[in-house]
Amino acid sequence: MCDFKDVMARFPTGVTIATTCDEGGSPHGLTVSSFCPVSLDPPLVLVCVAKSATSYPVFAQTEEFAVSILRENHAELALRCANSGARKFGGGEFVRTARGGVVVDNPLAAIECRVDQVHDAGDHIILVGQVVDQFLSDAGSPAVYFQRQFAALSSAQ
Repeated sequence: MCDFKDVMARFPTGVTIATTCDEGGSPHGLTVSSFCPVSLDPPLVLVCVAKSATSYPVFAQTEEFAVSILRENHAELALRCANSGARKFGGGEFVRTARGGVVVDNPLAAIECRVDQVHDAGDHIILVGQVVDQFLSDAGSPAVYFQRQFAALSSAQ
């Protein structure tokens, strides 16, 4: 029998960084590939946060979060934010939004959400967020993750 992680590595996925702020306003975040739209009316999305993540306690208590959809040139940032011991917010790659959230500077797109529901799901929690603001940047190529490495999209022929 094959390993579940090996099977899931065969599923290409976009790459995002989910962020939130603690009670003191300090940002917390992590790289998330488990992100998807849930509903158009009302606009809802979900992100999955591992209970083992250092930022899990903040996400588990938050009322708001943001998700930045990464460009292919954000691979290094995505790897840094996937590392629990890394200094994630000191390099100038993040900006504050008008609502006070934190998003990646110049993502393909970003959304800010109010937590609508939280579900326990094994070793993760699922945060369902109602979109309260959204940003769309210039066109570009997305960060894509496949077989445990970043990949580029190609046009179907």
